[in-house]
Order: sequence, then structure tokens, then C-alpha cells
Amino acid sequence: MSQPIHPTQAGNQAPSNAVSWTDPARQALFDQWLAALASTFGLLPHSVSTASADASFRRYLRVKNASGASFIIMDAPPDKEDCRPFVHVQKLLKEAAVLSPEVLAWDEPNGFMLITDFGDQTLIGLLDPEAPAKANDWYLQAVDTLIDWQKASRPGVLPEYNDALLRRELQLFPDWYLGQHRQVTLNEKQQATLQRTFDTIIANNLQAPQVFVHRDYMTRNLMVTPQQELAVLDFQDAVYGPVTYDIASLLRDAFISWEEDFVIDITVRYWEKARRAGIVGANSASGWGADFGEFYRAVDWMGLQRHLKVAGIFARLTLRDGKPKYLADAPRFIAYIRQTASRYRELTPLLRLVDEIEGTQPTVGFAYGRV
Repeated sequence: MSQPIHPTQAGNQAPSNAVSWTDPARQALFDQWLAALASTFGLLPHSVSTASADASFRRYLRVKNASGASFIIMDAPPDKEDCRPFVHVQKLLKEAAVLSPEVLAWDEPNGFMLITDFGDQTLIGLLDPEAPAKANDWYLQAVDTLIDWQKASRPGVLPEYNDALLRRELQLFPDWYLGQHRQVTLNEKQQATLQRTFDTIIANNLQAPQVFVHRDYMTRNLMVTPQQELAVLDFQDAVYGPVTYDIASLLRDAFISWEEDFVIDITVRYWEKARRAGIVGANSASGWGADFGEFYRAVDWMGLQRHLKVAGIFARLTLRDGKPKYLADAPRFIAYIRQTASRYRELTPLLRLVDEIEGTQPTVGFAYGRV
């Protein structure tokens, strides 16, 4: 999950957000690599500055050239990060005519990469939950981009988003959010409840047809270019899996929340476009998703999978990796989890478990699947 890229200073002065290195040997490798590229791209090595970091061990730097243009450098230590999926998925995005950072140079053995720079403006920075009308066009553009990505889908080129992977993701919730963050030790009954719930979630989610899945398609990973186009970032974990995942990620965002009437409206627009594109619906290869109610329920369940996983990941980032800012959004994930669990009879045991651990009150009201 990438952080917004921040602007650097222009000109020949050393940038104020200068790059620091904890490993002198790696710094020497970087300096040699950059010097070798300088003439090809007109780079100014003294202009290198910190651009951003993300939830992994990667970090991003920015460098300018003599004409004032800027480039992004990915610094990904090869003992911690494998850049090959990034390169592979970027090619798939390009084939799908989806705008994404182009790989200009890559030192595979040492984990340095020069890529195109889309600037500083993330989509989330333009959004206000109190003004959904202003967000509408941006979300429709994000939907169009997602449809283009999914239309290019084919099996055998990305890892399968299968039962084993879905189960590993869900296990992050009891292991890290409950066990490490909340310091809760589940008794046998609670463990059984959680495992039965996980079985139900996975079975529901695997009913959806498979497409290319970005796996973190949210507004912090969409850059707004100077031409007002959307460029996709943070795609290296892409898989081949349920069609519901990316639209759930977009509209049940880890960092911004919307009223449900807005979420339903954009989901309907996506569903209509996906039907016309033959991705879902009666005319699709699977025939699945012809009814919007069925489709929206599936998006709900996929969103639940994601938020259980993200709660665990953000706890791990805080407790293992020393990045405490991520857990600040934990109440949003728990609210999503409780909202979905309150709608469906099969998820009542999960709701009771979460309410017991969080000290929250049971949700009362209309619930899909209860009547």
C-alpha cells in the first residue's frame, strides 16, 4: 500500500529531503548504477531525494534530469523484495492500455529500478466524503480503468487467488489483529466459530468468475496525472481471482469511507459496464452475476475478506515492522466488518465475536439475507 509521492525541490540545489542510507555498500552500488544511467537519461545525481515509502521494504526516490523532468527510482533490496512481479504485471497493464509506471531501467541483481513519474497527486487527495457528487466522475473513471484491466484477463499468467491464499489472508486477522494487537487468546469454541466463518466466506468468494485482480485497487494507489488521467500504482501483488475483489477494494477503501447510497450507485455503474463487456452477467462465459442483488451480496462478502485481512496486515505493520500509522484506520475496518456481518445470517457468529472483543454493541436493523 503505497504512500503519496511528495514533491521535491527543483534546480541544482540539494533537496531538503535528502536520501539517507543505513548500508554504505548498498549506497555505493546505487551511486554506481545511477552514474551509469546519467548520460542516457540526462539525470542529475545530486537531485535525488526521498519521494515515498510503502508498507513493504521498498522505498521510492525522485531524480531530475537536465531539462527539469523527473523520474522515480524504486529501491527494493533483493533479499527482501522481488521486483519480477512488478515488471511482469506492468507489461500486462500496458497490454490492457492501463496507464502505469513504465520500467525504463532495471538493475535486477541489486534491486534498483528507474520508472516514469506521474507527479504528486493521488486520487484520495482530491476526495471529500462530504461531497460525493464531486467524486462521482473520478470513481467512474476508476471503474473504466478497472474494466479495461479485467477485459484483458486470461488464466495462466498470474498466480491463482485460490482457497489456500484466501485462507492465509484471513488467518492474519486472528494471528495479528486479535492475538498480537488485541492480546486475545481465543478459546476452542471461538476458534471453531472463526474457522467455520472463514470456510463460509471462502466458499462464497470462490463462486465468482476469475479475472485479473490488482489486489489493492484503492484511491491511494491511483495517481491523477497533469492530463487528469488515472495511473495505477502498487500492482505487484496482482493475482487471477474473483471479479468482486477490486471493486470491493475501490468502494470499501481502507482510508476513506462513503455513505452506502454512493457505494451502491458506483457499484451499479460498474456492474452495468462489466455486463456490457461480458465480464459478468448472462452473456458472460460464466453466466454469473446477472442479478445485481446477487452481485452486490458477493461484493459485500469479498469486502469482508479484504477487511479481515487488512486489519491483520495493519496490526503486523505496526507491531512487527514499526509502522504505527496504519493501525489508526483500524476502526474503519472493524466498522466495515461489523456492517457486513450484521447483514447476513451466516455471519452472526462473527459479529458476536467481534462485538465481544471490541466491546461494541450488536447492530440492530435491516440485514440482507436474514429474511
